[in-house]
Amino acid sequence: MPTTGPRTKASPGLLEVRSHPHCLEHVPPPGHPDAPARLEDVLAALEEGGVHPWSVNRAAPLPREDDVVGVLRWVHDGAYIERVRRASQDGTPWLDSHDCVVSPGTYRAALAAGGLAMQAALDLVNGRLDRAFLAVRPPSHHAERGRARGFCFFNAVALAAEVIVRSWNQPVLIVDFDALHGNGTQAHFYDRADVGYLSVHRYPAFPGTGTAAEVGEGPGLGLTRNIPLAAGADDAIVCTALEHGLDELVDRLRPAVLVLSAGFTALEGDVLGGMAMTRDGFRRLTASVVGRASRWSGGRVLSILEGGYQRRTLGPAVRAHVEELAGRASPASSEGTPPN
Repeated sequence: MPTTGPRTKASPGLLEVRSHPHCLEHVPPPGHPDAPARLEDVLAALEEGGVHPWSVNRAAPLPREDDVVGVLRWVHDGAYIERVRRASQDGTPWLDSHDCVVSPGTYRAALAAGGLAMQAALDLVNGRLDRAFLAVRPPSHHAERGRARGFCFFNAVALAAEVIVRSWNQPVLIVDFDALHGNGTQAHFYDRADVGYLSVHRYPAFPGTGTAAEVGEGPGLGLTRNIPLAAGADDAIVCTALEHGLDELVDRLRPAVLVLSAGFTALEGDVLGGMAMTRDGFRRLTASVVGRASRWSGGRVLSILEGGYQRRTLGPAVRAHVEELAGRASPASSEGTPPN
């Protein structure tokens, strides 16, 4: 992997949307919220219409399986990775908790999500892209080092952050706006000085973590920022909270890249979220992230789909997110970009 620092400024070009057919192979039983159809809805919404400032690749190249598994060991125990593989192979109905149901394609789907995250991170550090959205499933941010949880098996967001940090030796900020707290991502970086974690989420709610008192420890003290919100929080509340948290952490961390846990469970009517955001709220939220990235991170943003189970509004909300990511693909200023 390269060890040079980030370039000063992002280069213009189409935003890349990447997915892979393997991500559809995780097939929970009927009625489970994380159905393959939700990913199809997202891709269809992004492909609808004529020419747009992004490209959609439904079969983006994946790294070799052995390479993905090797990098996954930075985030998960090797024995756990093998447990996920065997559960898919052996017909195990669920893994570690009943919400993590397993099908024959679960391992391949989770591995593809991790592989797309790995490849996008490598392409970013090598200058082949500056901004991307990964339309993947199953989601990732609840996955712990040795345990599946909350529909999540492998933590693609943590993997992407690790690839970037280890390649550039520059800090990364993970911004998680799923309505449910990303316990697995937080735990992985809780005592780290090189990766910050910002989460705006409903509390109390699953998985029970994410209080304002959880702020990191040791070298990471102060680099975890949780903003718990009451059920029913709307666009104004969520976006204002996120903007305050962003300003605090980007000023302190000066990240080279923003990695997004792009969850859409906060959409009004989502069966799991319990919040009241709209498509316009996600547009404002994304604009806030892009604005800070343009100032501090050379415009570099890697966004990875997490939850979002209200199918009627998921596609339009993701499209608003991608429109905003693509709308400022070339940042106005490189001020604040970390030095090489």
